[in-house]
Amino acid sequence: MSARPAGIDDAPAGTQEIEQCARGDAALARAFVFLGKRWNGVVLGNLNSGPAGFRELARAIGGISDSVLSERLSDLTAAGLISRTVDEGPPLAVSYALTERGRALMPALEQISLWAQEHLPAACE
Repeated sequence: MSARPAGIDDAPAGTQEIEQCARGDAALARAFVFLGKRWNGVVLGNLNSGPAGFRELARAIGGISDSVLSERLSDLTAAGLISRTVDEGPPLAVSYALTERGRALMPALEQISLWAQEHLPAACE
């Protein structure tokens, strides 16, 4: 019976690197499943400049229905990327803002936006 050096396991050479890549790909896939949901990235981008109310977001985004905006705000709140604050007023006011987790995502979204400006054709309007 031969002794194996510490830290060497029974996995074939290169298996650990493949598993790490798979985990990285899985994380990237999870990110794009969530961020690729129509309007999520746009809502986050609009909140990058500061808190906003529902109507303000609807006007800024344009083309999004109230029901879809409401659903996206709920999803983003549940994911911990934005917070929802209710000011009892009068009048009652609800505002949305990026959380620390949401702010941590902004540099990546800004880089994706720069990449799109440079490498994707502009949509015809």
